[in-house]
Amino acid sequence: MVNIEFFYDCSSPWTYLGFDSILKLQEDVGFNIKWKPFLVGGVFNTVNPSVQHSRDYPVPAKATYLHKDLADWVRHQELDIKWPMTVFPVNSVKAMRGCFVAEEHNKIVPYSMAVFDTYWGQDQDISQEHVMREICAQVGLDADELLEKVANPVYKDRLKANTQELVDRGGFGTPTIFVNGEDMYFGNDRMELILAAIERAS
Repeated sequence: MVNIEFFYDCSSPWTYLGFDSILKLQEDVGFNIKWKPFLVGGVFNTVNPSVQHSRDYPVPAKATYLHKDLADWVRHQELDIKWPMTVFPVNSVKAMRGCFVAEEHNKIVPYSMAVFDTYWGQDQDISQEHVMREICAQVGLDADELLEKVANPVYKDRLKANTQELVDRGGFGTPTIFVNGEDMYFGNDRMELILAAIERAS
């Protein structure tokens, strides 16, 4: 069976779209997914500083189109994404470390979807402890356990390791998807190409 690695940071609306899309594709086609939480800010700082530059010096016409493009994708995939956000960019470190805790309880998918929805759908600040506790309650995770573990160096190092791994493999943003280890795709709108790659590999 084809193996997919999905590198993601919940602080991106395009990643919310991509996460939803890869799950639907998995349901239709069938393949293994290895979820790889990472910190996209670390990648931007290392290999893609143009992102921050574009935020500081936006191109008005491009910014207008990007808002339309996001609205088109949201409507197409029937997700609830609010824009602009009360807090953006958000500090997603705790939430992304929490993915590893959720994975230990076989809940990384519902946990990640709850993080996406809480931030993008409900416009809540996922860097805040009370918000993280609400997310844990939604998916049946022990909030005390998760918050204790995300402060542990072991979980900090795992997130750093995934972030560095993506940089080492040529990634520059979120979501980044690998098919069978070597074939890299970037963005929520590459599912048709990923499907073609899966069919070739199969």
